[in-house]
Amino acid sequence: MACTAVFCCFALAAVAGLLAARAGYRGKVCDGRAGYDVPERVKRDPELRREADRLVAFWCTGAAVLSVAPLVPVGDVLLHGGDKSIPTWGLLVLALYGLVVVTVGAYPYEKIKHMGARAGR
Repeated sequence: MACTAVFCCFALAAVAGLLAARAGYRGKVCDGRAGYDVPERVKRDPELRREADRLVAFWCTGAAVLSVAPLVPVGDVLLHGGDKSIPTWGLLVLALYGLVVVTVGAYPYEKIKHMGARAGR
């Protein structure tokens, strides 16, 4: 059961990262309908908008790629049914790795918030 949950979490993280990266590649990060909270200063400045799109595209693509890596060993455990399992230390490593993936994916949004505050000074 834990393997299925871990597999689904990393698969969803990969999909979410790809969708966010897609918004960055299309230049839609500052679009209010996309659901991203971007400071007004960043929305109005074309250079900051480009930088925001570039940041989201790059870092969210990285988070999506990082999310795919654990799918191979966890998928192998799932394919072998009850013959294999992930030990507790392995689940701990996967949890820490998931924290890294989330941090990489969240970085551009924090950077964008600081860009807006820095530009406002």
